[in-house]
Formats: sequence, structure tokens, C-alpha cells
Amino acid sequence: MPSSFNITELSKEFCITTRTIRFYESEGLLQPERNGRNRVYSARDRVQLKLILRGKRLGFSLSEIADMISMYHAEPGEIAQLEYFLNRIHDRRLHLNQKRDDIELTLAELTSIEQQCNNRLENLKRAINDEE
Repeated sequence: MPSSFNITELSKEFCITTRTIRFYESEGLLQPERNGRNRVYSARDRVQLKLILRGKRLGFSLSEIADMISMYHAEPGEIAQLEYFLNRIHDRRLHLNQKRDDIELTLAELTSIEQQCNNRLENLKRAINDEE
């Protein structure tokens, strides 16, 4: 594994745009070195980008991801990061379970309304056929 990467290499590896990487940089989540106008990303930047993308995939906000990354580099480091991450996982799970319950309730309501509409439609069609 190389010790440094350019923005194109990282964008291809993670299947994201260079614009996305520059956005994470502008948000302070990545701090690549510069070689003239070119960004040079370290192995540490690559790992952080991987963590950012995983966090986004799990539904964490950029500020939550930034907190986790900054905790990793501060004392007590990984312990604080893991405790924070576990708390965020717990909160996220509660939120997703509530969303799932809301979706299941909405689906049940839609099924009920659909059945009522189908019954009404059948009754109307039957009434028209009876008149003929």
C-alpha cells in the first residue's frame, strides 16, 4: 500500500467524486499536504476518508463524524472515540427503529385505504351493472 495518494486515486478507490473529497477537506475532515497546487493525501488521510464514508453510510452527520475523528487523535484517544461511537450507534438505532415503526404504520394505513377504495370501486361498478 502506498504511503501517499493523489485525489484522483482516492476518488477511484472509494468510487466518489474529487469534488466530494474537496468538500470533506473544506469541512476540516481531511487535511492533505500540498505539493504546489496538488493535494497529497497520506495513509492517515485515506483511513479518515474511509471512516467518513462509513459514518455517512451509517447515517451520521458530518459534525458527528468530525467529533469521532478528533477524539481519535486526542487523549484518551480510541477509548473516548469508541464510547462516543457506541452512544451514537445506540441513538441511531433508536432513530431507525422509530422510522421503521412509522413506515410500518403508514404501510398498514395505505393497505386499509387501498382496500376501502377497492371495495367502493367494486360497489360502484356493481351498481352501474345492476342499472343496465
